[in-house]
Amino acid sequence: MIFKKSIEQQKFKSFTINFGPQHPAAHGVLRLILELQGEKVVAADPHIGLLHRGTEKLIEQKNYIQGLPYFDRLDYVSMMCQEHAYCLAIEKLLNLQITKRAQYIRVVCSEITRLLNHLLAVGCHAMDVGAMTPFMWFFEEREKLIEFYERLCGSRMHAAYFRPGGVSQDLPLGFLDDLNLFCNHFLLRLDESEELLSENRIWKERLINIGVVSYKDALDWGFSGVMLRGSGVCWDIRVSEPYESYSELSFKIPLGTTGDCWDRYKIRIEEMRQSIFIIQQCINKLNSFLNDNLVNNLLNKAIYSSSVDSKKMMESLINHFKYFQQGFIIPSGETYAAIEAPKGEFGVYLIANNSEKPYRCKIKSPGLNHLQALDFLSKNHLLADVVTLIGTIDIVFGEIDR
Repeated sequence: MIFKKSIEQQKFKSFTINFGPQHPAAHGVLRLILELQGEKVVAADPHIGLLHRGTEKLIEQKNYIQGLPYFDRLDYVSMMCQEHAYCLAIEKLLNLQITKRAQYIRVVCSEITRLLNHLLAVGCHAMDVGAMTPFMWFFEEREKLIEFYERLCGSRMHAAYFRPGGVSQDLPLGFLDDLNLFCNHFLLRLDESEELLSENRIWKERLINIGVVSYKDALDWGFSGVMLRGSGVCWDIRVSEPYESYSELSFKIPLGTTGDCWDRYKIRIEEMRQSIFIIQQCINKLNSFLNDNLVNNLLNKAIYSSSVDSKKMMESLINHFKYFQQGFIIPSGETYAAIEAPKGEFGVYLIANNSEKPYRCKIKSPGLNHLQALDFLSKNHLLADVVTLIGTIDIVFGEIDR
């Protein structure tokens, strides 16, 4: 006689699957090993290192100026923000104060970069969930912003525009007027895009109450940026520990209430609006510095080389050559500089040993802290929700693997 076991008596064996590293929703070379029971996630084990290049050690073999372009290749969606933290660290070691004009130019570039990051983050997140139109609309706006990058430094992505002492060159003619026109147009475009997404029933069902992180858990896991503010923690380095000229600007810090994917989506949308307000304030400030064209305190001889006689031009040329080839010596010391990058707190720890090369360079990337919590975030969610979680974390592997 054969007795069938009841459902309670049957033992279900979990199985594992590989998510990535070639999966388009993995946002880079993420290999994620998922343990599933049916479609429910039991455990998630992220594997990193497939993009590792030893960036920190490469920087230690270069002088301070030659090490700068490596930062563009970290979070290759937020290029100038990576340079910003590195330049701030060098300026701390040199005890160097940059000009007001250079500060406002840096803030403008940082907020343009924040827009670039959030447009890609929300656009790709929507596409991962199944919405194609926002991706197309957002990338149209990104193309306009990348053109501003190109006008500033000649490069569409890897800018190397921020330099110790300020920036590499002044703003091109008509740049601020064109940027102001973009800001006015972009707010309307953002409203259209949010109308398309925020009221969509499928989008809401895929995000609301998915990946909930409490106030305490966000702090315990070392979250920063949108991941932290989504859980209601009011912490933004631009306000809490202001750098450059952020203390002179007025803007709001959007916060979440539930700590789910929906809150993080809404915060990124609102942060784009706040970035536009910051840029518009900076445009007004920069128009009052029209007579001040000094944008680099460390390289001022090269800046003014065209307005002096031939002898001084030769001195400036020699100074410029030594600046890039030989570099400059920083006295022994150590420092840590952090900025509010689009993904969270991006920091650079430098040790100087009275030479033209850093003795030690350690990079603190926000994505690594957020990725380590993927197991905690995805437990008891469905397999399809893992795609939503990876999208809301906003991962770029250049900064995680390094």
